[in-house]
Amino acid sequence: MKLLVLGGTRFLGRHLVEAALARGHEVTTFTRGRLPSPWPGRVTGLLGDRDPRIAPGLAALEGATWDAVVDCSGYVPRVVEAGARLLASRVARYLFVSSLSVYAETPRPNMDETTPVAKLADPATEQVMEHYGALKAACEAVVERIFGVRATQVRPGLIVGPFDATDRFGYWVARFIHPALLGDRAARAVVPAPPERPLQFIDARDLAGWILALAEGGTGGTYNACSPAWQWRMGDLVRALTGASASPPRPAWIDDDALVAAGVTPWTGLPLWLPPSEPDSAGFMTMDCARAQRAGLATRPLADTVRDTADWLAERDNADAWKHVLTAEAERAILAL
Repeated sequence: MKLLVLGGTRFLGRHLVEAALARGHEVTTFTRGRLPSPWPGRVTGLLGDRDPRIAPGLAALEGATWDAVVDCSGYVPRVVEAGARLLASRVARYLFVSSLSVYAETPRPNMDETTPVAKLADPATEQVMEHYGALKAACEAVVERIFGVRATQVRPGLIVGPFDATDRFGYWVARFIHPALLGDRAARAVVPAPPERPLQFIDARDLAGWILALAEGGTGGTYNACSPAWQWRMGDLVRALTGASASPPRPAWIDDDALVAAGVTPWTGLPLWLPPSEPDSAGFMTMDCARAQRAGLATRPLADTVRDTADWLAERDNADAWKHVLTAEAERAILAL
């Protein structure tokens, strides 16, 4: 199969290219060239910019054809539309990597792909951080309009594993296995109670392999793409982290009210934590992903993701990491209460 990846040198795209090469596919990436290729001589690297207003734009994509394109870097509908229109006669299938954040509200467990998506109050906005979910939903609509039955929409939740630069899952791996990366940490680690709190995420390698299988099979449709609802709880994560650490901190289970009172920022300050004060997101960690599972999406053991993420964190340059997570001082203050 001839595969085009829009992006491909960072996180999910990197794992996707690795999986495609392992299966013997011919891979082309389209990037801005800001990172060196991890696969010199093995991948065709096209340079340009997805925004046609920024030279040289999409010119490098003209003149070639592919069996499928995987869009790992689409956030703005205008930009996605420019690329989709150019590729409409050049690729057989367009797989768009969207997000569970497309849903307007997720207030209860087991919400599926029929859940209403968010709408942009201003269709012209391109403020990605402010309107991330609604912009992703608008990008989906662009791909659906141009490719029709040749479109595949994949909506992951939190993507985790090696090369994840967001520091969300990585925070917990560092806190229990490499605490020195986070500063002078206490012997007890603040963990959001209760241990039965549901968690939902997907290893990037599992997601990449499955997306590739969809491309190979020409499979269309829209899929919530995450671990099965209720498969993992906060207690499961702590046990996996503790089991992978030579000298793990003791978990200090802190309830939602205490964390809110301490001014901890949900999701970023204490990753994976969504308190009851976020009612529209109450079901975000229990989304129905059964359709993806029926289409072959599988999840590796949590311990494997923890181990591999820890190994990667130990090797990467952490100088610019951990800018938004709970500081050592703030964690000690919570523990003191």
